[in-house]
Amino acid sequence: MAKPVVAIVGRPNVGKSTIFNRIVGERISIVEDVSGVTRDRIYAPAEWLGKEFNVIDTGGIDLGDEPFLEQIKHQAEIAMDEADVIIFITSVKEHITDADENVARILHRTKKPVLLAINKVDNPEMRNDIFDFYALGLGEPFPISGSHGLGIGDLLDAAISHFPDESEEEYDDSVIKFSLIGRPNVGKSSIINAMLGEDRVIVSAIPGTTRDAIDTKFMGEDGTEFVMIDTAGMRKKGKVYENTEKYSVLRALRAIERSDVVLCVLNAEEGIREQDKKVAGYAHEAGKGIIIVVNKWDTLDKDNHTMKKFEEQIRSEFLYLSYAPIIFVSALTKQRLNKLPEIIERVSMNQNLRIQSATLNEVILDAVAMNPTPTDKGKRLRIYYATQVAVKPPTFVVFVNEPEMMHFSYARFLENRIRDAFTFEGTPIHLIIRRRK
Repeated sequence: MAKPVVAIVGRPNVGKSTIFNRIVGERISIVEDVSGVTRDRIYAPAEWLGKEFNVIDTGGIDLGDEPFLEQIKHQAEIAMDEADVIIFITSVKEHITDADENVARILHRTKKPVLLAINKVDNPEMRNDIFDFYALGLGEPFPISGSHGLGIGDLLDAAISHFPDESEEEYDDSVIKFSLIGRPNVGKSSIINAMLGEDRVIVSAIPGTTRDAIDTKFMGEDGTEFVMIDTAGMRKKGKVYENTEKYSVLRALRAIERSDVVLCVLNAEEGIREQDKKVAGYAHEAGKGIIIVVNKWDTLDKDNHTMKKFEEQIRSEFLYLSYAPIIFVSALTKQRLNKLPEIIERVSMNQNLRIQSATLNEVILDAVAMNPTPTDKGKRLRIYYATQVAVKPPTFVVFVNEPEMMHFSYARFLENRIRDAFTFEGTPIHLIIRRRK
């Protein structure tokens, strides 16, 4: 199931970004030295006392030319839509402002837990100034200092106490869960409607755990069970949701978490945009199976080289998705849509593929013989043993003498040799380098 979501709201200059960075720690940084993997600061994973969750900084949601108070209002509404717990940040130095009161009035309408945090309480003497904030009617205030890290632990203790029960399991492991992600107007809904046409037996429509989403369960021609994870943002209307690209990313992230395989939909007419790479980057970092779907292929004037050129452009822009299959479709004419379930099933199988240790180590030995390990100051990196420790995505631990000598380029070489030897189309694979004890 999807991780719980904590949203941080409040007016500008109260220290929301500082609190955000405190909570997520170093996880906000890019974790791979690969061109094209981006990290949108609106959303990041975090952990506290063994509980994993995601944090939204609503201040990162750009609402264009909207008036100041309207922007804050919409950001609070987005938090109310998406979050399991809301942290409302104010500042002890400015006391209660009109903007604070506006946000409090909006948050009174939500049925979600709201924690009131008073930032910039940098020393014990300032604690006496927090009592005025009881007037906001949001319960006991939490005095914190983002710059010094004071009180953050108590705030997170309260936040995780409100998380939903983790025990529920949505679907059996045999069911393949997939979603379609992409910018607005790339044709996701059209592809969904075309895939779920009369030729497809829909088993049931199930309310999804993502708010306002409906998961659609159907059978493939070979009896495989699929669940299409619908992103609730497709059903939302209104200026805030439709015109805010970062909000569409937020919706996609919830669907990515719940999916086994993600279909990244591009618009053939518009080409590749930066937002496409951001959303695909999240799916890659989450370790999901990925298929690149180029929609509206019927609208282009094509020759014998059009498809090849478009594919080369995709490979150039999405360097980190070299493993992802590309399919060119048309939701309007249903061109190649019948192939999607087969490709989704194949990618899902690759996500669950397990390699015997003996076979894996033969591949590693051959790779080292072909391209010897690097040396540093006369010392050579030695690879002793490798074994697979997980699936979804396939994850391998490689035991070596000096982990710091494993340069990312050599790790990438090993990954490519593993890919050459086994069928890992459509799935990222992770290498964990450890010192042999």
